[in-house]
Amino acid sequence: MSTTRPYSPGDRGPEPSGASGAPEEAAPAVGAATEAAAPSVPPGPTGGTPQARGRQVRRLRLEGESGVVPLARDFTRQALYAWGWLPADTADRRAAAEDVLLVVSELVTNACLHAEGPDELLLACDNKVIRIEVSDQGTGQPAPRTPHRAGRPGGHGMFIVQRLCLDWGVVRAPDAPGKTVWAELGAPA
Repeated sequence: MSTTRPYSPGDRGPEPSGASGAPEEAAPAVGAATEAAAPSVPPGPTGGTPQARGRQVRRLRLEGESGVVPLARDFTRQALYAWGWLPADTADRRAAAEDVLLVVSELVTNACLHAEGPDELLLACDNKVIRIEVSDQGTGQPAPRTPHRAGRPGGHGMFIVQRLCLDWGVVRAPDAPGKTVWAELGAPA
């Protein structure tokens, strides 16, 4: 797992401004969700099998909101339904969706505890990988606590992220405050 590489191999990093589908000068309202998809497939029952689609992107503004962890989980669950991850028709697919929800919860919780709260949640999914990005204004560097002490309360968030994800890391814009913590999980087979 990498915490030094700004993004995983073959990825272009965080979505550029305007990738949410909204015009660049019109940022989404706080708590507002946006989606960009290419190409779009009409919604419909999938029987728990992820649909063959291009890259799907959803954003949720969290800045200034209260109850952001359940808000982010609900938003993510809705995206997983829209993308065909849920309802899951096998235990492996159900576990993959639960892993995504857990990682979202951990990243958003870390932004609440160690920064001044999250600014935005971005979810991007293709047929192979789901990418989660949580942006905040914090200056800290997320890292799993070492040594990991399973029997102690607290301090398990980034250890969980590291164990569940294919890769994760931190992106900082050189001329802007804050950071984006990203994590990628494999799509269910």
